Amino acid sequence: MGAYRGGTLTCEHDRVRAEVMVGTCNWSDHEGFYPKGLPPGRRLEHYARFFPLVEVDSSYYAIPPTARTAAWAEATPAHFRFNVKAFRSLTYHEREGDRPREPTSWEVERFLACLEPLREAGKLVAVHYQFPPWYTRAAENLERLERIRARHPDDLLVFEFRHRSWAQPGAEAVVELLRRQAVSLCLVDEPQLGEGSFPRLVQVTDPRLVVVRFHGRNRATWYAKGRRSGDRFDYLYSREELADWVPSINRLAETAARVQLLFNNNRANYAVINGLQMAELLHLGYPPPEESLATTPPLFPGDGAGATT
Repeated sequence: MGAYRGGTLTCEHDRVRAEVMVGTCNWSDHEGFYPKGLPPGRRLEHYARFFPLVEVDSSYYAIPPTARTAAWAEATPAHFRFNVKAFRSLTYHEREGDRPREPTSWEVERFLACLEPLREAGKLVAVHYQFPPWYTRAAENLERLERIRARHPDDLLVFEFRHRSWAQPGAEAVVELLRRQAVSLCLVDEPQLGEGSFPRLVQVTDPRLVVVRFHGRNRATWYAKGRRSGDRFDYLYSREELADWVPSINRLAETAARVQLLFNNNRANYAVINGLQMAELLHLGYPPPEESLATTPPLFPGDGAGATT
């Protein structure tokens, strides 16, 4: 794999150029990463000195007002990019009785509106729909996927399935479904424990974008309820476990225009450490992992006025 060049990873023989970015699934956690006394409102600015990409996870819990998403765009350098997680009713996490509740038109309109400042700034890459573990491959849920795609005619979409039925009896059905819809299947690294986990499928369903989310491999807490997410995703990958992904990332970079690697193991500063270790393994030119504890880190490579990807 070649060198990091302003957000572009050049594969062997210069045959294909793929934008490969590493980031974490939010920036508000990461205990021990932010300098002591740094105001919470400055954390994103600090985070952007290390990573060019973040997944906005807070939008699942509450739809941010447009003033806030505009402030995120303003606080980050020109090369910085966002994925935004869909609000929980849009992913059918809320129920009425024993059935998923359909989102209201007000919820849909507010969520779509919050994306606009990031889109206008050229910083929105994709909208991430993570479905609940009980969202099975049933006819009514297939119809819902069609409606979601129609809701975002011009957006890159990522679908993350958490029930194993979407990959049974084989992966071909879900892969072909998402290819027809031009939606990216979210690839995952997670414990393989029963129906509430998804297998490691290294497939490109939309050549415009591949997303890999690293949830950790803590089998003991995978089904734990009533805990903070940092407790559930309490896992620090070894370098050997990360290196095991490098051949797959190489193959993905040969067929996709963009490859994103997002770390959701958000206990302490594990996601930051593992994200920078992965960038180091891929020779992306990010700051080394040991600098993630420094109080005055160097600017991200290529940062500065007028920086672009």
